[in-house]
Amino acid sequence: MTDQAVAGEAGREVGRSRLRKEDARLLTGQTNWTDNIQVSGMLHLAILRSPMAHARLTRVDVAPALERPGVLAAFSGADLAEGLGSLPCAWPVTEDIVLPDHPPIAVEEVRYAGDPVAVVVARDRYAAADALEAIEVDYDPLPPVLDLEAALAEGAPLVHSDKGTNRCYTWPLATGEPFDAVRERAEVTVKRRYHQQRLIPNAMEPRAVVVTPLAASGEYTVYSATQIPHILRIMLATVTGIPEHKLRVIAPDVGGGFGSKLQVYGEEALALAVARRLGRPVKWTESRSEGYLATHHGRGMIQDIEVAATREGRLLGLKVDLIADMGAYLMLVTPGIPILGAFMYPAIYKMDSYEFNCTGVFTTRTPTDAYRGAGRPEATFAIERIMDELAVELDLDPVELRRPNWIRREEFPYTTIAGLTYDSGDYEAATAKALSLFGYDELRAEQRRRNERGDPVRLGIGVSTFTEMCGLAPSRVLRDLRYGAGGWEAASIRMLPTGKVEVVTGTSPHGQGHETCWSQIAADVLGVPFEDVEVLHGDTKSSPQGMDTYGSRSLAVGGEAVHRAATTVVHKARRVAAHLLEASEQDLEFRDGVFSVKGSPEARKSIQEIAFEAFTNHDLPDGVEPSINAEHVVDPENFSFPHGTHLCAVEVDTETGYTKIRSYVCVDDVGHVVNPMIVEGQVHGGLAQGIAQALYEEAVYDDEGNLVSGTMADYLVPSAADLPEFVTDRTETPASSNALGVKGVGEAGTIASTPAVVNAVVDALRPFGVDDVRMPCTPERVWRAVREATA
Repeated sequence: MTDQAVAGEAGREVGRSRLRKEDARLLTGQTNWTDNIQVSGMLHLAILRSPMAHARLTRVDVAPALERPGVLAAFSGADLAEGLGSLPCAWPVTEDIVLPDHPPIAVEEVRYAGDPVAVVVARDRYAAADALEAIEVDYDPLPPVLDLEAALAEGAPLVHSDKGTNRCYTWPLATGEPFDAVRERAEVTVKRRYHQQRLIPNAMEPRAVVVTPLAASGEYTVYSATQIPHILRIMLATVTGIPEHKLRVIAPDVGGGFGSKLQVYGEEALALAVARRLGRPVKWTESRSEGYLATHHGRGMIQDIEVAATREGRLLGLKVDLIADMGAYLMLVTPGIPILGAFMYPAIYKMDSYEFNCTGVFTTRTPTDAYRGAGRPEATFAIERIMDELAVELDLDPVELRRPNWIRREEFPYTTIAGLTYDSGDYEAATAKALSLFGYDELRAEQRRRNERGDPVRLGIGVSTFTEMCGLAPSRVLRDLRYGAGGWEAASIRMLPTGKVEVVTGTSPHGQGHETCWSQIAADVLGVPFEDVEVLHGDTKSSPQGMDTYGSRSLAVGGEAVHRAATTVVHKARRVAAHLLEASEQDLEFRDGVFSVKGSPEARKSIQEIAFEAFTNHDLPDGVEPSINAEHVVDPENFSFPHGTHLCAVEVDTETGYTKIRSYVCVDDVGHVVNPMIVEGQVHGGLAQGIAQALYEEAVYDDEGNLVSGTMADYLVPSAADLPEFVTDRTETPASSNALGVKGVGEAGTIASTPAVVNAVVDALRPFGVDDVRMPCTPERVWRAVREATA
């Protein structure tokens, strides 16, 4: 496909399906990722991890490891405790939240299988790993804490005995009429319990860190496969006591994150501490099985959901009670993940009452934290599942139940019962297009025929409508949620004297295509060729300001910062152009990168010429800088709210439980689109991840707290062969919260797809009396659901 074949508006970059600039080097391996970094004199770090979920450390003897070939040093937690503070939690969601200390390496007690116990430093990674088996550790077992409800009971074993409770926090939200009053006047109520299983991130690139010390100046460069180089720099300074200005953090090309690299990990602090202790460069790279234990997990909660409605199907109220698994410790934003979802349970629906209550609970499992969607997929799953249950109760088609409860397009901007102001949307248009592409009526007719003839392979149809709050942004809102930082983002534009352009962004990509999209945005505003724009990112020295990448915020916040910085460049260039063309600024026109004098088109200067002449000029007016560079920091006034309708048809073999996705259609509205090809890729990836939760993936622990799905042989990550062909399309209602009119897209597919698939599976099994199948809907669980319902 050529650029000409996929071009958008003539002469413009935004809206054009450009092949990604990044891909030439990424796909050919001509790039630099963390584990690829080699430094002279570099040592390798290996970490001994607890095989027990909960135990006291009575003895840790690292001396035998020092006798192994190639080993230079070995340390216990006690050896490294001085100079290492607690790992940070930046989101204490309530004033009375329980915040236990979180040492990067255990000193007195281990609290999950995988908790670091000791480290070995050797000349190569294999010698370091082999020496771990020589370390002698005595464990005094303590009871594991695994069941969320049992953990809250009086007398339950404690994960943190000094805190006296396993309850981390309770966070309530109640708006509108009291739910009890609404329940009293409702003609129909439906209540269900749903389980969000734990998920294990599987980024293409495992986590890795390299630390290089510069002894003469006391400076350290930290290379990390991270989503958050700027945040990591600040937090490592607080954990280690190294002054922030002596730390440089670089995120090289990073192979995926999905939230798992939105974190300040103990391994990063340990590598820095060991490099400081030894004065030598140090590298640590996790193995895949090690990552299953030590990289934070996602989801993990029990959802009790109740809706109240009239007999005609008008929603009156929604009540949500969550018990959320924090795991053993609070990591960077662990407590806030379920709270993000609190505002999304009402979704795109109008109602009179909403009550939400979340209880965070400590367990002796790997800590949880952000995972693609971060709270919003859980919310969408619950409301879309129970809307289907309500439709069954009222004997209504699930689409026809939803339709009159939507916020109508003429009602925008609309403040929801949860307090968010949705600025734009058109749920009717997205749904109409999705139904048409899907062939909804024809599939329903086929379903009836199959059911009537008792076909053992049943057809199920699943519906999921959604919206999400993304572009994690307004600082004032984040303040009210007790989040530890603002939601701003920074960008700067450097117009080089030769006319080339450097865009410096505070966002840090890990596969999203920022270099391409940011080039398109800057090229359009400045009127320069796409090829003349270079995007710099991920290095706190070259890009000193930034809040990094997560929550589908990159384009809506970071891209907007690029747009505004480029606009400022044009304003500054106008003043220089007026001087060079001997005209007033008001008499200048700017089009396609060229300033010209109105009425005198021959009097013209391109912005690239102006960059050179500003650099070489000797007689600029007083107060005019010899540069047209600019920077901008954006703090958006609102989130952005993409939305869409997803439809899934599955065929379920009731004799074996095997489920096959027959067709999948989604129509998303992500506002204006910068690069359609990249949007398509983001949607496809999100769909794969959401379908994986519905059908395949689950972190499973045994009764002792051991992770028994700790390898790819036990934890089923679907391949392309396990997934259907997707039919995708878009509608477009521009966001009003940014000049680009864009909304986030990175998490949309994950948010909407899981309930669409599960609704389809349950729909196929309803004739047998099945009203739920716990995720993942494996063949065994589907088969058992049918057998138990028909027993």
